[in-house]
Amino acid sequence: MYAIFETGGKQYKVSAGDVIRIEKILGDVGDQVKFESVLAFSDGEALKTGTPYLDAATVNATITDAGRGKKVIIFKFKAKKDYRKKQGHRQPYTEIEVDNFTIAGEDFGEKPEKPVVEEAEETVEEPEVEEKPVKAKGRAKKAKAEAAAEAKEAVDEAEAEEEEKAEDAKADDTAEKKVARTKTKKAKADKEAAEEEEKAEAEEEEEKAEEAEEAVELEEKAEEAAEAAEEEEKAEEVPADDTAAEKKAAKSKAKKAKADKEVEAAEEKVEEAADAEEEKAEEAGKAAGEKAATLTKADIMAKLDELGIEYKKSAKKDELLALLND
Repeated sequence: MYAIFETGGKQYKVSAGDVIRIEKILGDVGDQVKFESVLAFSDGEALKTGTPYLDAATVNATITDAGRGKKVIIFKFKAKKDYRKKQGHRQPYTEIEVDNFTIAGEDFGEKPEKPVVEEAEETVEEPEVEEKPVKAKGRAKKAKAEAAAEAKEAVDEAEAEEEEKAEDAKADDTAEKKVARTKTKKAKADKEAAEEEEKAEAEEEEEKAEEAEEAVELEEKAEEAAEAAEEEEKAEEVPADDTAAEKKAAKSKAKKAKADKEVEAAEEKVEEAADAEEEKAEEAGKAAGEKAATLTKADIMAKLDELGIEYKKSAKKDELLALLND
């Protein structure tokens, strides 16, 4: 009978009465603990597996010890760079003894009782061994060596602590630099966005001015065509000479045809300008959409904070972007 459970990112196969060391957990020696992340359980006849964990299944255990493992030295070295780094590490652990398993409210695998060993009544007399006198010189050397080892260990631990502090300070400096770099990038992006908006507004104003000029030209041409038509009508009503009237009428017709062509050409230009403006607007909308897609939720929230717009922190990115566009 055994069970497989998960804790500290590792999986353990245990039976009742097993004593194992796991990654450090909260609790004191003698406390009862339960592990609910049970992946599989076998009662000796059938194997039950979870997806990924079994429902209503626990591994019950008792904390028997807690401490730190053997020291591991991490030493880094780069040739010709004057770079050496030494660091010590002792991984904390918790020792537990598995009591039993609980599956769907039913207990399995009671811990086997430890056999009691009866002490022998007869005592064997040990032969007396004469202790050899230890030279004082040897004791002094041994004490000196032990003191040197303890001093070396203390120095190593002090160096490791100093290196850890230096790494923490370096990490803090790196984080501050990263934040400053992010702010600089954000300010640059905002400046570029403002310049693009100003440029787009200037282009729109220029296009509007051109459309107004074209409209004025069309009106002037229409007025000229109307004047030509009036002159033609007057010439038809009071002809001074038949030949002169015919020539004048022909000229008027030619002028009118020319004016009509110019009006048509101007209208085609206006339509082309309108189509070009629509295409530019579509391109600008696509560019704005692509730019909005590159913004992260944090950037949009920072932008809303700058503008003083209220929003919910739990809102989605699309909702925040809609608020920003409004």
